[in-house]
Amino acid sequence: MFNILSILVGLVAFVIALVGLVPLLGWLNWLALPMAIVGTALGLLSDSKSGRNLNLLVLIFGGFRLFLGGGFI
Repeated sequence: MFNILSILVGLVAFVIALVGLVPLLGWLNWLALPMAIVGTALGLLSDSKSGRNLNLLVLIFGGFRLFLGGGFI
C-alpha cells in the first residue's frame, strides 16, 4: 500500500518537475522536491523499492535543475 502511494506521489512530483523545466518556471521544483521527499519516506516504509527509487530520481532531477538555475529560474 505504501509503495502505491509512493509511486503516485512520485508521479505527481515528476510532472511538476517536468513543467519546472520551462524557463522561468524553475521555481516549481521547490514544490516538487518536498513532495518527492514525502514520497521517498513512504517508499522507505514499503517492502518494494520501486516507489522509493522513482522519488529519488525526482529528487536528483529537481535538485540538479535548481542547481543549474541558481535556485530561482
